[in-house]
Formats: sequence, structure tokens, C-alpha cells
Amino acid sequence: MDNKRRSNILRIALIAYIGIAVIATIQGLSAGPKVYIPGGRPYIDYNNFRIFKFSFYHLLAGKDIYQLFPDDHWDLYKYSPGFALCFGLLSWMPDPIGLLLWNLINSLCLFAGIRLLPRLDDNKKAWILLFCLLEMLLSIQNTQSNGLMAGLTVLGFALAERRNYLLSTLCIVFSFYIKIYGALAFIFYLWYPDKGRLAGWSICWILLFAALPLLVVSSHQLVFLYRSWFNLLQNDRSASIGLSVMGLLESWFHLSSVKNLVTAGGLILFLVPLLRWQLYPDPNYRLLYLASTLIWMVIFNHKAESPTFIIAMAGIGIWFFSRERDLPDRVLLILSFLLISMSVSDLVPAGIRNGFIRPYGIKAVMAIVVWVRIVYEQLTMPNQLAAA
Repeated sequence: MDNKRRSNILRIALIAYIGIAVIATIQGLSAGPKVYIPGGRPYIDYNNFRIFKFSFYHLLAGKDIYQLFPDDHWDLYKYSPGFALCFGLLSWMPDPIGLLLWNLINSLCLFAGIRLLPRLDDNKKAWILLFCLLEMLLSIQNTQSNGLMAGLTVLGFALAERRNYLLSTLCIVFSFYIKIYGALAFIFYLWYPDKGRLAGWSICWILLFAALPLLVVSSHQLVFLYRSWFNLLQNDRSASIGLSVMGLLESWFHLSSVKNLVTAGGLILFLVPLLRWQLYPDPNYRLLYLASTLIWMVIFNHKAESPTFIIAMAGIGIWFFSRERDLPDRVLLILSFLLISMSVSDLVPAGIRNGFIRPYGIKAVMAIVVWVRIVYEQLTMPNQLAAA
């Protein structure tokens, strides 16, 4: 396939990602209100965007941004004070403009990350993006930050591969200040030289985002907000299992008290391939770790829900399309698309969706299977560089 045709394929993927952002925005603005509890008050359909938007105004007003504000939106704000301040860049805009830009930021951040991945041609990059398209649409239809999280993680990796440590660490640190499991991606920096520069830039960005809200609140209020955020995260973890390994263990086997044990076991399995330090120079090994990281963020996330799976789908796409695959891996890819992206679509009868797929967390199954496959591949792949 010539370079012009490959570029055209990637351009089609770009148009598709812009298109779904526009479609999701129109849907959100034209949809009627949602009622989240029977008999409760109605809220605007794009409620998550409203949570982010009003977190900025609540921060400016000196309020505890981690409390309920039923007059403004449903549910709690669960991200950092720094992210609340950053969202002020969109908060002041009219909802139609702010919502469109937010959806575009989510979709195009992942596009940019995949576009910058090294050692993959445009054809493979386009296939990764198209494989993730339905999951991205689902995420931005819910105006969530999962597309941005996936994009920042991939961008952080791709920029580190290009030795742009300043921007790479910015992406990873910012993802942490959106959702704390973004910190998992710091593992990438074990593979690169100039670890002093990597550590220095990481510390600088961490301190900057931690202190950024001091532009609008006092130091006393900021300490209070961090304590409130920490308490919220603690309570949230104890009360949730999500579409995750823990969720499957509870819904399938009624095991409800093994959350910490499962998370620890998953972390150990995630880290074990690092023992193969001689593979660090191998780009295929590093791409496998990127895929493993993206999937881990979902399947061991106690708050994982259906729109979160854009992160895992990006990992599955990178795993499959980054190298030649055999028939069993192709079967895994097809099953992943069917059970993750298609299982919650209207093509599946509502009775099956509501009576089987959702209660038993079927959407998480293939993400778990592929992640185990990736770990096995990391542990068994030959050291081709040494052989050469």
C-alpha cells in the first residue's frame, strides 16, 4: 500500500473522530432530561460535563467541591482541585460550544496519541482508531473524561519514545490529576535514559498541578480540599466494584471481600514482566506494556463502567495491530469487539442486555482475557535483539 493511500486511511479515521464528537454533542444538546433515581428531579442529559463545569465555579466560590450540589448537577465531582481549575477554560463558554470542545478534546487526544506511536504505519494506526470508534462514541455520549485519559496515556508513551520528556511527563501527570490510576503510566520511564530529567520534569509538573488552585483559593482551603478528595476516594473505593475483575468475582461467584487481594494480585502480575529487563530495548515489548497498562486501568478499576472501556479498547487495539497475529489472536480481537463494543448496543435485545450482559459484567470478560494473553506474551516472547 503506497504512502498516499495510507495517509487517506488515517484521514478517514480523523474525520470519523471529529464526526462522532459532533454527533455526540448534538445528541446531548437535543436530548431530554434524565432522571437518575425513581421519582427524583430531572437533570440535563450531559450531566458529567455539568459536573466538570460547575466544579470550577464551586472552586472559585470557596466551597467543598466534593459535596453534592443538587441544584447544579447529579452525582459528585471526583477529580483533583487542579482539574477543576483547568476546566475553567471551558466553563465560561456557552454549553453548546463548551460541550463540543470537550468532546473534541476527548476524541482528538486519543487520535493524536495513536498518530504519534512509533514503528506503526498509518494503516495500522487507522485500524486501531477505527476499532475503538464505537467505544469512543459511547464515552463522549456520556461526556466523560475516559477518551482524554486514554489519549494522555498513549501520548505520554509516544512522546517518551521520541525523548520529548517535558511533554511526556506533562501528559502522565495531568492524567493522574484527572484520575489517580493515571499514575500507573509512570512505569514507562523505567525504559528510557536520562532518568534524572524524567524525574525532574515529573516532580515539577506534580508540584505545579498540586499548587495551581492557589491562584484562586487560600492554602488553608486547598489543604482542606485535598483532605476532602482523599476521603471521597477512600469511601468510593470501599463502596464500588465496577465492571472489573472484582465485579466479575462478585457477580459470578459472590466473592465480595477480596477487592484488595485481587488488586494486589493484579498489580504483581502487571509488574512481573519488568523482571525481563533485557527486553527493555525491544519496541515490541514496550508496546505490549502500553497495551497492558491501558487494559489494567479498566479491569482493576473499582469504578469501571461501560464508557470507561474506551481505555481498554485502545489497549486491545494496540496489542493486536502492533505486530502480525495468528488465528487465535484474531478470534480474541473479534470476540473483544462483539462482547465489549457490540454487547451493549441496540443490536442486542434489551432483555439480554439487562438480564445477562449487564448484571454479569460480560463487557469486562474479553478485556480480562486479552490482558492475561498480553502478560503471557510478555513473559514468553524471545529476546530478538540478543539473538540478532
